[in-house]
Amino acid sequence: MSRNKQKSDDPQTKGHRPGAATRLRNYFLTGLVITGPIGITLWLTWTIIKWVDGWVKPFVPKIYNPDTYLPFPIPGFGLIVAFFVLTIVGFLAANFLGRSFISLGENIVGRMPLVRNIYSGLKQIFETVLDERGSSFTKAALIEYPRRGLWAIVFISTDTKGEVDRRLKDTADTVSVFLPTTPNPTSGFLLFVPKEDVVELNMSVEDAAKLVISAGLVSPKYPDMLEDAIADPSKLKKIRTPEDA
Repeated sequence: MSRNKQKSDDPQTKGHRPGAATRLRNYFLTGLVITGPIGITLWLTWTIIKWVDGWVKPFVPKIYNPDTYLPFPIPGFGLIVAFFVLTIVGFLAANFLGRSFISLGENIVGRMPLVRNIYSGLKQIFETVLDERGSSFTKAALIEYPRRGLWAIVFISTDTKGEVDRRLKDTADTVSVFLPTTPNPTSGFLLFVPKEDVVELNMSVEDAAKLVISAGLVSPKYPDMLEDAIADPSKLKKIRTPEDA
């Protein structure tokens, strides 16, 4: 009995058992890690649904709106209506008559001094982002920014085109990159960087975005196959990462 008591009073034995406060903290952090992403995702989804419903439902006739007959609103009805309306608009715009109306409307907008600049810019952005054949932001890379010796993650957009390319052609062969800010990657800077100063990464754009949003806390897994190529950097571009498979 005295031997058992001696073991229980041994400070080394007690050191291996966390206290009640430590266990309570660990349980709380574990629950936060599990429920935090789920809760934020559900909250953002619910916010988007309510935002779309608030825009679309006022234009739906009361006879077709289920909220008129039910004692409670149906969330997501406006989102469904918006989806069908956009699909019908796309279908109508695909035929000859629809293209004629669109061309007529664009000619009218093109005669408005301020509106035409806004419309043309927004149209080009939407066409570039939604074009499945586009190569926008397909690679992540590193550049030295804001000075030599400091590195920042950028997303490669495309080779520099237009007047910018013509002006810089005698100076360097440049590429257009987007430098996102942390923790909001939707804002940033458009930079025209010489190709030799851009270090392409093997990680996907999604993994690079996670790294930017988390301020470096969430780092993608580094494939073991790349460790053998560190001594020979020329082999890095030849290696297919799990994201490329």
